[in-house]
Amino acid sequence: MKYDILHRTRYDYATPVRDSFNDVRLQPMPIPEQTVESYLLKVLPAARLTHFTDFYSNWVQHFEIAEPHSYLVIEAQSRVVTLPPAPLPAEKICSFAQMRETPKIANCFDYLQSSRFVELSPEVWRLAVDAINDTDDAWLAVLAMMKFVHQTLKYESYSTHVHTHMSEVLRDRRGVCQDFAHVLIGMCRTLKIPARYISGYLATEAASATHAWVEVYVPGYGWRGLDPTHDRQIGETYVKLGNGRDYADVPPICGNYRGTREHKMQVEVKIIAVT
Repeated sequence: MKYDILHRTRYDYATPVRDSFNDVRLQPMPIPEQTVESYLLKVLPAARLTHFTDFYSNWVQHFEIAEPHSYLVIEAQSRVVTLPPAPLPAEKICSFAQMRETPKIANCFDYLQSSRFVELSPEVWRLAVDAINDTDDAWLAVLAMMKFVHQTLKYESYSTHVHTHMSEVLRDRRGVCQDFAHVLIGMCRTLKIPARYISGYLATEAASATHAWVEVYVPGYGWRGLDPTHDRQIGETYVKLGNGRDYADVPPICGNYRGTREHKMQVEVKIIAVT
């Protein structure tokens, strides 16, 4: 599939602010599953953009606005072609014995540890063990845990915020896609299955929106995408922006400024399939 994506965020401040420093992670990743044909970032008030890749290979645009300003608009336009791999079958393909070798792989180590929003507690381990029902295959275990998260948590818009910890989500049994991802990541890591957080977009006939899902590392197959919000492997309607240990590593926009805390934020996402 080919998509044109517009992602616009506008901040209106109650009084002018200054010394605004911002990092933007809105450029889709150039990976085998997707090709980025074009990308353009616009900022108002106008600012000089610099670029770098972070520790997890995400592409980041940075800008600073020193002078006072009463609003800030960040607009990203992308054209992406997606061609994800075929889903893996729901059968035994990777034993837990094979999975024990993954900590030796450099890019897996960080995805086996606790992180800011993900906790590897005995309680989470117990949930994971109960969910997999004694299976000895790591891939089948992942699918069972994804189904558990999908069936156990209630999707409820605005029930959480971007700083909600997975322990709160498990306590209240509700959340949004970010929370579903954090819970599945935590369960996988307690069983020594490398799992990372993915930030991106999901294009559907009903709506176009930012989305979050999970990738797990499967020896012999690499990183495989799973969407616990919808209990399925990812497909061609998913566009990946970045990956990290959890949301804290890949917020679409983050920054700080000097001035009032009172502000309004509007976010608009449009994803159009291109024929």
